[in-house]
Amino acid sequence: MSTSTLLRRMPSLLAVTGLAILGLQGCKPSAEGQSADGPGTAASPPEVSTVMAAAVTVPRTLDLPGRLNPIRVAEVRAQVSGIIHERTFEEGSLVAKGDVLFRIDPAIYRAEVDAKAAALARAEATKVQAQRQSERTETLLERQAASAAQQDIAVAALRQAEADVASARAQLARARIDLDFATVRAPIAGRIGRALVTEGALVGQGDATKLALIQQVDPIFADFNAPTDNLGRLASGKEETEVHLVLPDGSLHPDAGRLLFTDVSVDPGTGQVSLRASFPNPKVALLPGTYVRVRVAQGTLPGAVIVPAQAIQRSSAGVAQVYVLAEDRTVALRPVRAGALTEAGWIVEDGLKAGETVVVEGFQRLQPGMAVNPSPWPAPRTTSASAKP
Repeated sequence: MSTSTLLRRMPSLLAVTGLAILGLQGCKPSAEGQSADGPGTAASPPEVSTVMAAAVTVPRTLDLPGRLNPIRVAEVRAQVSGIIHERTFEEGSLVAKGDVLFRIDPAIYRAEVDAKAAALARAEATKVQAQRQSERTETLLERQAASAAQQDIAVAALRQAEADVASARAQLARARIDLDFATVRAPIAGRIGRALVTEGALVGQGDATKLALIQQVDPIFADFNAPTDNLGRLASGKEETEVHLVLPDGSLHPDAGRLLFTDVSVDPGTGQVSLRASFPNPKVALLPGTYVRVRVAQGTLPGAVIVPAQAIQRSSAGVAQVYVLAEDRTVALRPVRAGALTEAGWIVEDGLKAGETVVVEGFQRLQPGMAVNPSPWPAPRTTSASAKP
């Protein structure tokens, strides 16, 4: 090739050579890229906190759904008609039996009492006159100055006057009762709800108007149902059975209850029996109508497998599962059957053995089969397992 031709093709040869060098450099790993991410970052296992599943003795309990009900309920109603003049109670407060709650306009009932008292006085005066006439007729009959027929008429008039006095006395008593009903009092002690009428309202016109509701809630009843297969143990040890109340927020009512009775028949639709327990409620913290769980103690359960509450998670289908740590420091996601929640943690009834290690914290970023860097869970753990939600 001549020198002139080589010179003409030199720019093209240089361009091709440069592209080839750039392609080779692009295929070679960059040391700078490794240092930017940090050496070994992709292979660094995530940090997790683990704990060994323990086998402990826990109370054997049975949680049953129930509902709170007052021991007494009284509807305060107007027994006479009239205009409400005054409401004397504070809504939502505690009232004693006999406390004045409402006052109905008593004017018409006072007037009725006065009228019936006057009628009684007139009847008593008539009785006195009839009694004296009967005595005079009897004297005249002894002197043969009056006939027996006249004596009979005088005695009948006296008896009629006595009956009129009794009737007038009864009507006066009824009028006084109506006057007393104009002052509406609490029929039982308990907590009163909101007032259903206000001052100025006409009540009792044709019916007994409902004015308020009083519920006695100390103590308070918990009505619940139990399967028939558990009924034998509950009924046999009713006096000794320990009953606790689990509130809707998961907390435990501080005072233990007492099992009162079990029903005498089984519901054919559910195959369950109704039971009732009584719980102290001095601070009125338990309100009627609340749905609760009644926890009934049934002895102890030895060798129960316990894991912390944080270790159990739920799948989208609601299945309980835990991450179990293998000897090679990899994790596996395992479904388990969780029982009751105790002070020591969840009771695992199936799917986990005592001595296996589970992940308590840090499992949010884990995948099954992933290697991890485990460390002991720092939270304190107890060996006791008294029931607590």
